[in-house]
Amino acid sequence: ADVLVVITDPLTLRHRQAVVDLAARERIPAVYEFAEFARAGGLVAYSASVPALFKRSAMYVDKILRGANPAELPVEQPTVFELVINLKTARTLGLTVQQSIVSRADEVIE
Repeated sequence: ADVLVVITDPLTLRHRQAVVDLAARERIPAVYEFAEFARAGGLVAYSASVPALFKRSAMYVDKILRGANPAELPVEQPTVFELVINLKTARTLGLTVQQSIVSRADEVIE
């Protein structure tokens, strides 16, 4: 494989360090869904912001507890996304990340 896209589920999230270590050992650039992977040594993480999702969920719970019918509440898509780039991992893999991408990142790990 030339690149790896890791879809997060409870198993991959629980064993994120092993997943990140495998990609590093095989020298495969990998993109992950959650920032925890990039913080554990993964190359890039891009996904909906988990804190923003929890905040929206809390607003839905509040509406339901105040009497709103759940079936009548609209389905929403995420509006806040988070990009985390691990430049240390990029250097280890021999990759150069363009400054225009780094400047857009919400978090950069040196």
